[in-house]
Amino acid sequence: MKNKLLALGIGGTILGILCCFTPFLPIVLTALGLTGLLGVLYNDAVLLPILAAFLILTGYALWRQKKQK
Repeated sequence: MKNKLLALGIGGTILGILCCFTPFLPIVLTALGLTGLLGVLYNDAVLLPILAAFLILTGYALWRQKKQK
């Protein structure tokens, strides 16, 4: 389970970074035909807390993995 938690944290962090600092999210939403969601999702008030949550999850998974060794 610890590897799954770490993989989820790292994957979410990478996706959060891509969405926050590049135009990745508008490109994906446009390709999916969901451009109406851009006003809601492409907002720092939404993306930065998601990024912070995944960073905390990654840190917790690393701390838990270090503690078990």
